[in-house]
Amino acid sequence: FIVCYERGKVLCVEFLVSLGTAVLTIVAMPFFGIVTNVTMLNSISILSSIFQVGAQCIARERKRFIVPPLISLVLILSGYVLFILSYLLKEDRGMNVWIGLAIMGTIFVSLNWWENYSTLFKSSFLNSISKDIAKCRNVVSILSSLVRIMVTAAVVGAYIPLSGRVWSSVTSVPGDVRLVILILVAVQIVSSALCHWFVVVACKMHAMRRSFLLPMYLASLGVLAAFVAPVIIFFQNSSDSRGANYTITEYCNDITYGRGLSGDTFWFERLVRDITHTLCPQHMTDLTEMGLLGGSALCWWLGWMLCTMHIWFLQLQRIERTQNLFVRRMYEGPFLEQSMLLNTRFEIQRKKTMQTDPVTVYLCATMWHESYDEMMKMIISMFRLDKYRPRKNTNNDVSFESHIYFDDAFKDVKGSKGRHVNEYAEDLVEVIREVYNPPLPCQRILHTPYGGRLEYTLPNGNLLMVHFKDKLLIRHKKRWSQIMYLYYILGWRLTRKYFKKFEQGGDENGLREKMMHPDLDKLLFYYCYSKDNTYLLALDGDTDFQPYAVMLLIDRLKLYPRVGAACGRIHPTGTGPMVWYQKFEYAVGHWLQKTAEHVFGSVLCSPGCFSLFRGTALMDDNVMKRYTTKATEASHYVQYDQGEDRWLCTLLLQQGWRVEYNAASDAYTNAPQDFKEFYNQRRRWGPSTMANTIDLLGSGSLTSQRNSSISKPFILYQILSMAASILGPATICLMISDIDPNVALVLATVPPVVYLLLCFKLKSDTQIAIAAVMSVLYAFLMIGTALSIVGAMVEQQTIWTPSGLFIIGLVLMNIITAALHPKEFHLVVYGLLYFISIPSGYLLLTIYSMVNMNNVSWGTRETGVQVAAPPPAKAITQRILQAKCCKFLCWDSGKVADQNGQLPETVVLANEPKVNPNLTSQDNNRYLHFECLELSLGVLQEEEDFWRELQKLYLEPLAEDKEKQKKITNDLKELRNKVTFIFFICNAMWLVATFTLQAIGTSVTIKIPKSNLNLTQTREYLFIDPVGLMFLLGFASLLLIQFFAMFYHRIYTLIHFVAFVNTESKTERRQSDDGMQVN
Repeated sequence: FIVCYERGKVLCVEFLVSLGTAVLTIVAMPFFGIVTNVTMLNSISILSSIFQVGAQCIARERKRFIVPPLISLVLILSGYVLFILSYLLKEDRGMNVWIGLAIMGTIFVSLNWWENYSTLFKSSFLNSISKDIAKCRNVVSILSSLVRIMVTAAVVGAYIPLSGRVWSSVTSVPGDVRLVILILVAVQIVSSALCHWFVVVACKMHAMRRSFLLPMYLASLGVLAAFVAPVIIFFQNSSDSRGANYTITEYCNDITYGRGLSGDTFWFERLVRDITHTLCPQHMTDLTEMGLLGGSALCWWLGWMLCTMHIWFLQLQRIERTQNLFVRRMYEGPFLEQSMLLNTRFEIQRKKTMQTDPVTVYLCATMWHESYDEMMKMIISMFRLDKYRPRKNTNNDVSFESHIYFDDAFKDVKGSKGRHVNEYAEDLVEVIREVYNPPLPCQRILHTPYGGRLEYTLPNGNLLMVHFKDKLLIRHKKRWSQIMYLYYILGWRLTRKYFKKFEQGGDENGLREKMMHPDLDKLLFYYCYSKDNTYLLALDGDTDFQPYAVMLLIDRLKLYPRVGAACGRIHPTGTGPMVWYQKFEYAVGHWLQKTAEHVFGSVLCSPGCFSLFRGTALMDDNVMKRYTTKATEASHYVQYDQGEDRWLCTLLLQQGWRVEYNAASDAYTNAPQDFKEFYNQRRRWGPSTMANTIDLLGSGSLTSQRNSSISKPFILYQILSMAASILGPATICLMISDIDPNVALVLATVPPVVYLLLCFKLKSDTQIAIAAVMSVLYAFLMIGTALSIVGAMVEQQTIWTPSGLFIIGLVLMNIITAALHPKEFHLVVYGLLYFISIPSGYLLLTIYSMVNMNNVSWGTRETGVQVAAPPPAKAITQRILQAKCCKFLCWDSGKVADQNGQLPETVVLANEPKVNPNLTSQDNNRYLHFECLELSLGVLQEEEDFWRELQKLYLEPLAEDKEKQKKITNDLKELRNKVTFIFFICNAMWLVATFTLQAIGTSVTIKIPKSNLNLTQTREYLFIDPVGLMFLLGFASLLLIQFFAMFYHRIYTLIHFVAFVNTESKTERRQSDDGMQVN
C-alpha cells in the first residue's frame, strides 16, 4: 500500500471524483430539468479533451489527431457558456450557486479517467503510479468504493441540514413511493450491469463500432425520447378528453398545480406526471432560453463524441482482454454511456514484440499402426492448413511446419540384410503421394541416427518432415516420440534458427535495434522471445481437423500468457454401438466436466490427439526435463507411460501454468469400434487418470500457491469428483438393485464379486468376453430398473421423491445441455444406449481396469511380428520416383562415415520385389544410384551430434534385463493388489452401510412428507436412508455446478467464435470450409 498510495495522491483523486459525483447528482441536479441533466452529463469529458490535446502536442507522430480533441474542448467550454447564459437571463440569482456546483461537479468527475492518459506523458511519476495501481487493482477498487461511500454519506449528511430540511422528510417515504423508488433503483442497477457486460462482449466480438460506439452516442437521445414519449402520449389522451383547444401550456399548468388529478392512480401514471412536472419549463414561449439550452446540449454532445473519436481507430485482438480494453474495472452508474466511452483505453498497451517473427506452430503427429484411411485424414488436415496459411502470406501472423514421428517403422526381413520399413510406413508415403496428386516437388531422404527422415515441401511452401524411428536405434513408444520432437524443435531447431542468423552475418546493429534491449545478450533475448512465440500442436495419426480449429487454440495462447496448453472438442468417429456409446460419453465429458474444470479452475488433461502447447511452458523447470523420467517403479508405469498426456498436463499445472478448453475448436479421431479394443483402451486410461489426479491432489497446497487457477475450492471440487468416481461401482449396484428389495443384495453384490474373482484367474481376452455377456444382461436389468422407477412414481402418484426428481432433472439437464450445442443435439439419441450401458462402463470396466493394472501394454493397434519375407510391395523409393520432378542430393557414403572411418549400417527404405541376400552396403548404394534416385545420406554434423547426445541422455533403447523385468512385474502385481483392495473395500463399506440402514427400517430414516403432482401434501410420508440421500444430493450438486459452468462457458465460446468469424477474411473462411479433394 505504501507503494501504491504514496502521499495519498491517488486517494485524493478518488476523493475529488466522489465529491464531484455526489454534489452533481444529489445537490445540483434536482434544480435543473431532465433535458438539462441528461445533456449535462456529456460535459464530463472536459479534462479528457485537455489531456488529449496535451498528449498530442507532446507526441509528434500523433499530431494528426489533435484537431478532434481541440474542437471537443472548444465545444464543451461553449456549452458551459451557453448553459450559464440560459439561467442568467432569468435573473434568478439563487440559481448561480447550483450552476457553479454543477460545473464544478462535472470537472471533478472528469478526473476519473486521468489514468487513461498518464502513459502518454513523459512523466516518470505518472507512469510509476499507473504501474503500481495496475499491480494492486483489486485493492484500489475496494478502497475507491469505500471512499465513495463515505464521501456520499458525508455530502448527504451535510446537505440535508444546510438546505433547511429535516431528516423526517427523507426517511418518512410513503409505501407506494418507496416501491417506485426501489423499482427504479433495481432497474438502474440491473440495466447498468447488463450494459457494461454487453459492451465488453461487443468489443470482444469485434463489433465495437456498430454495437458499442453508435449505441452509446445515441443513448442520450434515446433517454430523452423515453422521457418525452410518455408525456406526449398522456397529453394526447388529455387533449382528446378536453377538446382540440387544449394546449401543452395548459397541460403543464394542470400537472404543476395538480388540477384534475385523482389520488388513486397507477404508479406508472404518477411517474409520468412527475416527469411531466420536471419537463415543463416556466417560460414555454421564451425561444432565447430554449435556444441557449438546446445549443449547450448540442455542444456538449458533439464535444463528447469528438473526445472519444479515437476509439474508432483502436486495433483490437480477437477476444481482447477486458483489462486491455478499459482503464478501470468499475463503471459509473449515474453517467453510464459517458463513462464507458471515456474509460476505453486511448491506446491498447501491448508487450514489446518483434514484428518480424510471427507465431510458429509445429504440428507434431505420432504414428504407429494407423490404417490407410486414418493416415489419409491426418495428412489431408495438414494440407488444408498449408493452403490456409501459405509460407509466404500477407497476414504474417502465423507459420506452420509439420512433423510426423513414425514409431517402430523398421523391421527385419528373413533372408535379407539390413532393416526394412514396414507396410505402415509404406502406406504413409503412398498417402502423401495420393493427397499431393500433382507431381511431387523437391524432397529429400536423409539417414539419421534414429533411423531415417523424409522431407517434403507442401504445395504452398510449408515443410513436412516424416521421421521414421528404428526401435533398435532409439527408444520407442509414444512418450519417447514426444520427447524426441520436444527436444528436436525446442532444443535444436529453435536455437539453431537464431545462431544461423549470426553465422550468416546478420546485421548486429539492426538486430539490437529490433530487440529494444541493447543491454541484454542478443542471443538470449531472441531465444526467450521465440520460445514464447513457438507453439506445438500435438496430434495423433488419425486426427482430422480444420484450420479454424487450430486458429482458435492459437487465440487462447496468444491472449493469455500463463496458458500453457489449450485443447479442443474431440469427436469420436466410426460406426457401431461402441462408437455410439462413446459419442455420448465424449459429449457429456466435454459438455459438463471439461467446461467445469475450465471455468472453476483449469483443465486437468489436454488430450494428445489435438492440443496446442506453448514452448515456454514445456521448457519450464520440472516439465520437459521431468517428462523424460524413465519408469523405475510400478506406479511410474501406470502414471508415466499409460497416461502420458495427462501426466504432461499435471506437470504444467504443478509448475503454475493453466490449461484451457475451447469448445469451438473441433477435431475428429477414430474411436475403438469393438468391445475388446474399447476395454483395453480404458484399461490404460482409468488407472492413469486416477494416479495423476491423486498426484495433483497430493501436491494441492503447493500447486495452489504456484498456480492461481488451482484454488482451494477447485481442489475440493476435484476431491468430491474423485470420491464419486471411486464409489461409482457401488452406486451402480444400488441403482440396479432398486427393482425388488428381496433380491437387492444378491443382484448388487454377487455378479460383481464373481467377475472380480474371475478377472484374477482368467486371461484378459476371456475377461473381456465375460464382460461383454454381462453387459448385455445388465442392459436388460437397467431397462427394468428404469421402468420400475417410472412405475413407482405412477403408483405413488408423485414425482416429488429424491429418485424421481433426480432422474427427471438428469434427463432435462442433458436435453437442455444438448440444445445449447445445436450441432450435437442429435447425440441425445445415443443417451438411451449410454444409460443401459452404465453398468458396463462404470462397474465391469472399472473392475477390469483395476485388476489388469499390472498390464502396461498399449492394448490397441497391436499386430504380430512378421518374421518371414513380406510379399512384393512398392518400395518407398519407387513411390517417390512416381513424382516426375523429384530431385535429391547425392548418396555420398563418404559423408556419413563415422569417426572410426566405418560406414554406418545401411537402412533399406523399402522392401524390393526381390531381395538379394548377398547384397552389400556398397551394392545397395550403387543400385539406388543406378535407379536415378540420388539420396542425401546424412544430416548436418551438428544435428547428428545433437541426436547422438540426446539418445545417450534419454532415448537409448532399453536393455533387456530379465531380473529387473521380473521385479517390475511383481511390483505391478503388488500395486494392483493394494489399489484393488482399497478401491473395492470402499465400495463394499458403502454397500454395507446402505443395505444396513435399509434393513433397520424407518427408525434411522429421514421422513419426508409426500406430495402429489399439484404439490398438495398428503398424509403419507416417504422414508429415505440418510446415507443414500446425502450421496444423491452430493452427486446432484456436482451436476448442477457443472451445468452452470457449461452455460457460462457456452456464452464465452459463442463470443470467441463470433469474434473469429468477424475478423477472418472471406478468402480464408472459404478455404477453411472447403474440404480437400482426393483424386
